[in-house]
Amino acid sequence: MKRRAFLTSSAAVVAAGSLHLASGQAAGERADQLPGAQSASSAAGAAAAIPRVTHAGTRRGDMLYRPLGETGVEVSVIGLGGSHIGKPSLPEEEAIKLMHQAIDRGITFMDNSWDYNQGHSEERMGKALAQGGYRQKVFLMTKIDGRTKEEAEKQINQSLQRLQTDHLDLLQHHEIIRFDDPDRIFNEGGAMEAALEAKKAGKVRFIGYTGHKDPHIHLYMMEVADRRGFHFDTVQMPINVMDAHYRSFAQLVVPQAMKRRIAVLGMKCFGSGVILKSNAVPPLDCLHYSLNVPVAAQITGIDKQEVLDQALEAVKQFRPMEEAQVAAILTKSHEAALQGKYELFKTSTHFDSTIKHPEWLGGETPEVERLGES
Repeated sequence: MKRRAFLTSSAAVVAAGSLHLASGQAAGERADQLPGAQSASSAAGAAAAIPRVTHAGTRRGDMLYRPLGETGVEVSVIGLGGSHIGKPSLPEEEAIKLMHQAIDRGITFMDNSWDYNQGHSEERMGKALAQGGYRQKVFLMTKIDGRTKEEAEKQINQSLQRLQTDHLDLLQHHEIIRFDDPDRIFNEGGAMEAALEAKKAGKVRFIGYTGHKDPHIHLYMMEVADRRGFHFDTVQMPINVMDAHYRSFAQLVVPQAMKRRIAVLGMKCFGSGVILKSNAVPPLDCLHYSLNVPVAAQITGIDKQEVLDQALEAVKQFRPMEEAQVAAILTKSHEAALQGKYELFKTSTHFDSTIKHPEWLGGETPEVERLGES
């Protein structure tokens, strides 16, 4: 396995730019004891309950880099989203040029999923990374939807083929949006068995999970992992200016991830543009808010030159914000956020791929079928 240029030893990563935490609450406190954890009554209350960085990261050129939890890996604070880069409306040639330019300008974290755009997102990214040694310059992540060992194993191998690589730097269980997802994944014959076998075979380096529906489901996934003696390397969740006020992942899940030294990956900064339709907070403030939470990387959709430029400009300008500055941003989003109107991924099935395709999850385990027989 080739060593990437941006990877360093764990000790060096910590020395160079560990994520210092500033918050009114310790990272180890129980989530249900956090003031405002269920619903902040004000922007000030929300800001007080959200962890903040005091160190922006290690700046090289116009990009910032942060440690990925305890993995000993350092990644760019901006991750390139796989869903947008595979959109049918974006010509493949242009998508590949955008990916190459993003990497050339310092982005190292590549996001993807087995289900994005019927596999075309992975295929495009595979073509881009196969050229000019780009695969060796990035930290490559993809996600799988299978909940059974059989389905997960199939999806892992398909992803590797599409991405034209012999290994994934990070594999994540995708769309943990139902309370039965953690049990199905960890049960005998579940997807975790396939992930662990892939890791043992050198096909996967690290393992995480993602979800966007409810922070309590994320917490249950951590609880199940704790009971099983398993440590996730990463957890991916919505981190945005609306989340702070409604079913807040930043308030509930981030402190628990930090307690366990699980790297936080942010997403849904703009909610596929829906959050921006509120006209509550300008794009740069949205990005700065997300980067101010102790995320290792904030993954964002990049499908145009101006969107890439905007993300890089946000990184260039970013400096850690004090609680009062965070509160000022959250004051702007407070009213629009309260009912989850602009976070469709929490309040509707619009972004739930696995609900539209339950066959991806695989069938029930033999034990469930046996016990469920009438």
